[in-house]
Amino acid sequence: MGQDRDTRSGIANKRVTMAAVGRMAGVSQVTVSRALSDPSKVSADTLRRIREAIEATGFVPNAIAGALASNKSRLVTALIPSITNVVYSTFVRSFSEHMRSAGYQILLSETGFDPADEEALIAAHLSRRPDAMLLTGIQHSAQARRLLLGAGIPVVEVWDLTSSPIDLCVGFSHSDAGRAVAEFAHHKGYTQAATVTAADERAHRRRSAFAARFEALGGQRVARADIDGPARLGEGRTALRRLLDEKVFARGVIFCSSDLLAHGILIEAQIRGIRIPGDIAVIGFGDQDYAADVHPALTTVRVDRDALGQRAAEHLLARLENNDTPDPVTDLGFEVVQRDSC
Repeated sequence: MGQDRDTRSGIANKRVTMAAVGRMAGVSQVTVSRALSDPSKVSADTLRRIREAIEATGFVPNAIAGALASNKSRLVTALIPSITNVVYSTFVRSFSEHMRSAGYQILLSETGFDPADEEALIAAHLSRRPDAMLLTGIQHSAQARRLLLGAGIPVVEVWDLTSSPIDLCVGFSHSDAGRAVAEFAHHKGYTQAATVTAADERAHRRRSAFAARFEALGGQRVARADIDGPARLGEGRTALRRLLDEKVFARGVIFCSSDLLAHGILIEAQIRGIRIPGDIAVIGFGDQDYAADVHPALTTVRVDRDALGQRAAEHLLARLENNDTPDPVTDLGFEVVQRDSC
């Protein structure tokens, strides 16, 4: 066995090789390789001895070399804007569970909301030669689209809809969601409204669609409090202070781009003695786990995130396993969930 020396510590690191496993198992290196790539090609006794040798030595097969030989890495990559945002982490968890059950491993990266950062990560992930990729949203740089189309692998875009996906698309219409919330607020009798929106292109689409529909239904001009960054609890509190202190909004309904911002508004309203929904009504987005348990319980927009992850996985697996070709666009829809805050 050869030695690799760590020059920082002066410690010689002994790396277990396939040849060493073969010597312990009493077979050739070629037989070990064959057993790893296709166990059916070796006898049960030989396979048992090889597995025992691997366990005894701690040998880790070279996945990259195996991928080059088989043209399959069994690796699927996923890019999401925020790992800590439960909206994204929930559908990725569902997606990952279904892909792993089919024998694929997941490489996950956080992109933020800058298309340039996403483009760099797409290039980095493609260099790992994944078998397929999941992307969040449909807004990508021109170069990112070229990279993905040139890679020739199945790609599923989630959490949004487009009539011209790179390959597959599973999600819902953010503009339709904004309009549905406006119609819900109008039906409830509100004539004044405001929006609190984080720095996310999809959230901006919901905000614009809400405002246009609310005003078209006879409501007053919708006030805005935009946030220069991601949604945070404190930003929701700050947004309500701005709306009230700048006297652009006093009564009516506030549509937030996330439940997190809406929760911040609930807290700030309670501190100020503002009744909800008596003085101000609040509508969130995402139906996060706590939405039904805050006080008052939060009215919000629900998207079935588990179903989204599952459907994305099923569509990619159909591509990877050459099954029936799925529809390129799948609309999962959404639901306005009425609770006590509106």
